[in-house]
Amino acid sequence: MTDSTLLHELIAVAAQRSGAATALTYGSQSCTYAELDSAVKACGSGLLGLGLKRGERVAIYLEKRIETVVASFGTAAAGGVFVPVNPLLKAEQLTYILRDCDVSVLITSAERLPLLSQELVSCPSVRHVLVVGKELPVGQLPNASSWHEFLGAGGSAGHRVIDSDLVSILYTSGSTGRPKGVVLSHRNMVAGAKSVASYLENCAEDTLLAALPLSFDAGFSQLTTAFHAGARVVLLNYLLPRDVLKAMEREKVTGLTAVPPLYLQLTQLEWPAEIGSNLRYFANTGGRMPREALDQLRRKVPQAKPFLMYGLTEAFRSTYLPPTEVDRRPDSIGKAIPNAEILVLREDGTECAPEEPGELVHRGALVGQGYWGDAEKTAERYKPLPVGVGGRERGLQLPEYAVYSGDTVRRDAEGYLYFIGRRDEMMKTSGYRVSPTEVEEALYATRLVGECVAFGIDHGTLGQVIQVIATAPDGSDALDVPAVLKACKQTMPAYMVPAGIEPMAGPLPRNPNGKIDRKLLSTAWQEKN
Repeated sequence: MTDSTLLHELIAVAAQRSGAATALTYGSQSCTYAELDSAVKACGSGLLGLGLKRGERVAIYLEKRIETVVASFGTAAAGGVFVPVNPLLKAEQLTYILRDCDVSVLITSAERLPLLSQELVSCPSVRHVLVVGKELPVGQLPNASSWHEFLGAGGSAGHRVIDSDLVSILYTSGSTGRPKGVVLSHRNMVAGAKSVASYLENCAEDTLLAALPLSFDAGFSQLTTAFHAGARVVLLNYLLPRDVLKAMEREKVTGLTAVPPLYLQLTQLEWPAEIGSNLRYFANTGGRMPREALDQLRRKVPQAKPFLMYGLTEAFRSTYLPPTEVDRRPDSIGKAIPNAEILVLREDGTECAPEEPGELVHRGALVGQGYWGDAEKTAERYKPLPVGVGGRERGLQLPEYAVYSGDTVRRDAEGYLYFIGRRDEMMKTSGYRVSPTEVEEALYATRLVGECVAFGIDHGTLGQVIQVIATAPDGSDALDVPAVLKACKQTMPAYMVPAGIEPMAGPLPRNPNGKIDRKLLSTAWQEKN
């Protein structure tokens, strides 16, 4: 085997190349690529011993640990479809996911099992529960068995699968209703790993910190890019931002990918000098990096290359800005990643001119397989490309589906893209369309707020007015609202100035993927007012 076409082959190829190299570190535990490959095969064999059919779903409800990784790639090796569930979700949310995609096997921990016993009664598709822990709680579930006993069972090869077969369902955070299950194939994930690892220049000497949830596409990408390169991954479940810095120092981390809210918190802390001597790059995902946060990070680790990225779960990763362009265009989300094409289209499907706002549309090998069991939402987001757009020639008979992101962007004359806002979050005030991220960016630039979120409130004559919730900056006891409003009036056009700024103790609430939960804050504010 010289290359990877299936997800689990990323580990097998790395093991053939350098089996003694460390693949994973979790606390005081580590495992080599040879050990990880063996465990993945044992897991796949065990799942087949339980009667797992090709394409059946295996839900993994665990914190980040070695067993979580083994279960994910072991399911792929068996020919199944793994469903990583964010460990922050509660039993009711887990039950929704189990029922939505008819999960056959649930893998969880002994600590979590007592919280699930009642909920699992309403999930008839779950035939087996595998429990990770030193001792299996007795008598709680008749279909529960120990992970360690299961792992040693069997020795058969997995079902026959090819790269277009399904391998995972990633559930979105559900900030606008019930979460949707994005279906991904082996090809989607392997192509994504190769693409991202190529521009990040990941190599066997890298140590990547897995700080994001593995149920988040960018979080799972830390595993796939590292395994493709033969690098080491450090699994971290952190309580405080300071824990991230401690892990980076202790483990000599060379690559960090995080969401802007975490970076905002990290910029307010002192960074040990040891981090700067090892960190090769830092990358953002899950929203635009505020300019002020980017500048502070670059001052803290000046030798580390900044990678500003944009992606969506439906197509994994879409764009990145090369570090050499950050000084020239720090507000850009860059250009298409390798093996993808990013289009900017009008409502009628034609391509926008330079600087003309339009919808970001992603085509290529990373485009997912739609939403599980939801034809209507799939049709809204995954659409056939019109003739003459991208590589679509008139003589082609079979349709090519692309992801229509719902995000408004513009492309400059040199081909670099700039995020404007999500269509469903755009505010319209005094006849102007305003992106909440544009307002938030201006607020961060004042250095008078710690964290902030902007949203629109209906208004009888203006259409909407802009409301902001913000925390005090680090080191301040209270938010100086008059000073913030004064700064806004000096730097913003009148229609962008917030009608109100409400102080809140930080940190602001996050959704399960670590992003500030704009929908929750907006709904709570409107209910209260």
